[in-house]
Amino acid sequence: MEQRNWLEEMTKQILTKQMLETNHYTKKYGLVLRKEDAALLAQERVDVLRKEQRVEFGQGILPKIIYTFCDSAYLYQDNYCESLARLQEIFYLYKNEMLDEITDDELLAFMREQFENVCFGDFGYLEGTCLDIFAQAVRAGYSGYEKSQGRGEFEKFDIVKRWDRELYLEALQNLF
Repeated sequence: MEQRNWLEEMTKQILTKQMLETNHYTKKYGLVLRKEDAALLAQERVDVLRKEQRVEFGQGILPKIIYTFCDSAYLYQDNYCESLARLQEIFYLYKNEMLDEITDDELLAFMREQFENVCFGDFGYLEGTCLDIFAQAVRAGYSGYEKSQGRGEFEKFDIVKRWDRELYLEALQNLF
C-alpha cells in the first residue's frame, strides 16, 4: 500500500484552491485554470521542489507567477497550464543557480522582462541564455539588480547584438 504524505496532500489542496482563485483576475486576459490544471500544477510543484532539492512553506511561487505573467503576449489558454509549469520549473532552477541571492520578486521581474522583450515567449532562450548569463553574474558577485529590483539588467550582460529600430533603418538606408 502506498503511503501518502499528509502535509504534501494538504499543501496541494490549498495551492489548488489558491490557483483557482486567481481565475477571477486572469479571466480578463482570457486565461482560466480548470480544477484539473490547478491540481496538476500543484503536483508539478511537489515534483520540481523534490528535483531541485528545495523546501518551501506556504503557498509557493505559482500564484505570483500567475499574476506576473497572466498578461503576457505569449500566454494563451491553449498553452497556459504548460507555460505555468515551465515557468515554475525555471524559477526554482534559477533560485538555486543564483544561490538564493536574488529575491522572488526580483527574479520574477527579470524573468518577465526577458520573456516579453528578449525571448519573445521562448522558454529555452529564457532558461538557456538570459537566466544562465544573469545567474553567472549573480554568482560572481553582481548585485546591481537590488537597486533596479531585477528590471533592465540583462542589457548589461547580453552578448548578442540586437537589432533595434535605428539600426534597422540605418541598414535599410545603406541598401538603397
